[in-house]
Amino acid sequence: MTGDHRVALIRAMPVVFVLVWSTGFIVARYGMPHAPPLTFLAVRYLLSILCFAVWVLLARAAWPLGRVQWLHLAITGALMHAGYLGGVWAAVKAGIGAGTVALIVGLQPVLTALWLSAQGERGERVTRAQWLGLALGLTGLLLVVGHKLGSGEVTAVNLALAIGALLSITSGTLYQKRFVAPCDVRTAITVQLMAALALTLPLAWLEPGAIDWQPQLLGAMAWSVLVLTLGGGSLLYLLIQRGAATAVTSLMYLVPPCTALMGWALFGESLARGVLAGLALTALGVALVVRSTRLGK
Repeated sequence: MTGDHRVALIRAMPVVFVLVWSTGFIVARYGMPHAPPLTFLAVRYLLSILCFAVWVLLARAAWPLGRVQWLHLAITGALMHAGYLGGVWAAVKAGIGAGTVALIVGLQPVLTALWLSAQGERGERVTRAQWLGLALGLTGLLLVVGHKLGSGEVTAVNLALAIGALLSITSGTLYQKRFVAPCDVRTAITVQLMAALALTLPLAWLEPGAIDWQPQLLGAMAWSVLVLTLGGGSLLYLLIQRGAATAVTSLMYLVPPCTALMGWALFGESLARGVLAGLALTALGVALVVRSTRLGK
């Protein structure tokens, strides 16, 4: 691969990540009627581990060095896979809409920026332009899916699950950026998934119901393993390693608008003027946040 091709590939990573990550909420809509959420995720983690194991074996990828790095990766796996996905999928199963949970999880850039600003992290201080971008992004999110709030779909249970997912993905991102040393993404994700499986499997045994292997569920499982975990998970890991945490998490602002567009294209969901205005505001907000940060360095 030439230097130009490598640069182009790195620059495309954020766009591909947003598109891939946005499909997670669409997949939840397809799969959740046919399986308990934690049982689905336990099977997803197991199949993903097997796929990564084959990849690692064929590529002879190096495993992380030292018990400390394994522990750090296990903690990020528990937060960014088990905690985040478990919270999102359980919230959807409990009746919250995909757009609403996307909005709640989309608050991650605000939490990340507030934390980094309070901590005074070197190289992570949030500028005025970035604060403006974060505010515009939040406003855009509210315009895109805010109409679903207060419609009766939100309960104390599913709201708590969604907030738990938000806290998990935020803390996991910050923890990985601070403590996880750069290593092979394939083995790192494998360790994270093993930790997620170890945490999720005992809880899945306590869930009522069983998996109904309908074609929709099979498609959701295949997409979850091959595209979301192998593709999206790997991209998120690489983006966190390559860029500032504020810029990387700001990409999450684009997920709910993309989800809204996918819902319109796939399910005929309404795309009103307020949604279109929200899309524009969100795109502008993300541009302000990331313009001074080099994700590909």
